[in-house]
Amino acid sequence: MELFHSPGSCSIGIRVLLEEIGQPYTLHIIDVKSGAQRSPDYLALNPKGKVPALVRPDGSLLTEFPAIALWLARAYPAAGLLPEGLEAEVRAIELLDYIVASLHMRGATFALVPQKFVADPAAQAELATHGRAVLAAGYAALSERLMAGDYVMGAFSIADAAAFYLIGWHERAGLSLDPVLTAYMARMRARPAIQRALT
Repeated sequence: MELFHSPGSCSIGIRVLLEEIGQPYTLHIIDVKSGAQRSPDYLALNPKGKVPALVRPDGSLLTEFPAIALWLARAYPAAGLLPEGLEAEVRAIELLDYIVASLHMRGATFALVPQKFVADPAAQAELATHGRAVLAAGYAALSERLMAGDYVMGAFSIADAAAFYLIGWHERAGLSLDPVLTAYMARMRARPAIQRALT
């Protein structure tokens, strides 16, 4: 497998899952800050011009965090990245989608890069404030879930890989973590797979 990843982006979550699975993969760094995702070579591979992107063993390209995460979990079930049973599985997908589609796209994106959406500085400030409020509410919801266990679904799952990257952006967004989320992030960083992913 080949992972196209930009440090500091959501693609760290897919790198974490690859390390959890324990299968070999080649890492390609795409520096989105310099615009490398819009280079002709990368666009030829991935016309969406974003990360993460995963080239699978059959040579096909898979994009979008939830799709990649679900494929990895299903393709390598021994890693235990999805809870067992249909109801538990759909609840994990439900939480994953909430983190990626709502908290990331409508929270963190507005909080961190409001200039992508509006040119007026006052409107940017208003959009960033809205994004921080969405993130803060999401952090509170994740904290409440974690009061019942060590991970957001009880045991480590694909939803934790998304929660890890999202909560990891708290300082950039100007937010602080409560003790529950602080302890969670310490647990996550203690996992060998995450330590490998962060090197």
